[in-house]
Order: sequence, then structure tokens, then C-alpha cells
Amino acid sequence: MLAFIRCKSTQKTEARTNEWVQLFNGKDLNNWHVKIKGYPLGENIYNTFRVENGALQVNYDGYNEFDRRFGHIFYKNPYASYILKLQYRFIGSQVKGGEGWAQKNSGVMIHAQSPQSMNVNQDFPVSIEVQLLGGLTKGKERSTANLCTPGTYVLINDKLVTAHCTPSTSKTYYGNQWVDLEVLVLGDSLISHKVNGKTVISYAKPQIGGEHNTLKNKEGEPLTAGYIALQSESHPVEFKNIYLKVLAFAK
Repeated sequence: MLAFIRCKSTQKTEARTNEWVQLFNGKDLNNWHVKIKGYPLGENIYNTFRVENGALQVNYDGYNEFDRRFGHIFYKNPYASYILKLQYRFIGSQVKGGEGWAQKNSGVMIHAQSPQSMNVNQDFPVSIEVQLLGGLTKGKERSTANLCTPGTYVLINDKLVTAHCTPSTSKTYYGNQWVDLEVLVLGDSLISHKVNGKTVISYAKPQIGGEHNTLKNKEGEPLTAGYIALQSESHPVEFKNIYLKVLAFAK
């Protein structure tokens, strides 16, 4: 298995600390790497991840059925401490065969294992997930920027959280409006999520372990750094204005 963190020698020349760096140029998927369950790294089946009108779009118009082909598109470099900001929105309808819980459901994976180290049939990278949800039924709350933990644990109020997902305090966003997301990541200490400028959840001490952990030999290790990935879970979604301010590089 490849190393959990694979730093690039060019990373420090591409981004300086305390400067906003554009991760997605609105034109192509250069510097991003696709990993879809059941397929080798780099195989972007049915053009799932594409660029449309300046947005990075997850689209299923080439699928007859989703068939649990969960996908992720990884930015090329790992980072340790940073602020990530972007806008997202759900569009269209869920593809046939998608899980019921995956309707208007996507995510931003942080502190993720490298795509090269994932098993070909692995559902999700070991990571912290900033879960993105859209409202389905008027009057029924469905918060966004929640915390999910595929193969990981965190602490909230100094207590170990073993539940797979923890809801945030955000409001519910219906329709296809753009939503602003900001994530503060401080290595293996503090992580917090903001939605439209308001902090909605904070937690600390991310570590490897629990359900969906495919890195058994690293159980209990702190997550000090990792990759950033955007998710494909069966509902079309768009991302744009993806920027990163580096606070500390991965070592």
C-alpha cells in the first residue's frame, strides 16, 4: 500500500501560506484525479466528473443505474492546516439505483488517504467528510455541512464520537441555490465548518479507526494531514469557486 500522505516536491512553489489559491480553474480538471469504485484510478466513467459553465459538475446522464459506484475526485496535493472555501448546489434528479439516503447528498472529504492507496472496490476514502445535504420536503429540517467519519473518529467536547454522522446546526437549504461552504482545518487539532458565514459544527483530534477503516495497520493514528476530495453519491451536484488558504503544509 502506498503511503497515506504523498507530498509533491512542487507543492510549496504552487501555494504560499496565507494566500488564497484557486484549486479549480473553471475550465478543466487539471490537477484533479478521479477514483470511482470498481474502476482503476483515473478512469472517469461516463464522464461523471466534468466542467459545465465554469462549475465542476458531478453528472449521471451516462448511467443506466448507479449500482453503488461511489466516486471521488481528489485534488493532487495533500495539506495539513488550511481554510477551504467553495460554493455548491444540487441540480437535477437522483440517478436510478441511488440509495434513498443519497438523495441530494454529497460531500467534501478532508484529511483523506491518497487515491493511489485506495482499494479498487473501496466505497469511500478513509477521511473526514463534510457532508452536504439539500432539503427534500418543505418544513422538514435537513442540515448541511454535517460531520461523517468513514474510517475515522473525532472528539467533540472532549468525548470520542463513534457515530458515523453528526448533524450540524445549519439551516435547511431547498431548491438549487448556491450555498457557501468554508472549512477550517488545523492539522490534528481543531476542524470547523461554516455555512454562509456561520459556524455550524466544530470538533477535534481526528484519528484513524472505526467503521469503513481500510487502513487497519494505522488504527488509532492521528490525522495530521491528507487530501481533499469531492464526492459522487448518485445525485447531480455542482461545485465552483474552490479556493484554499494554506496555513501549514503537509510534511
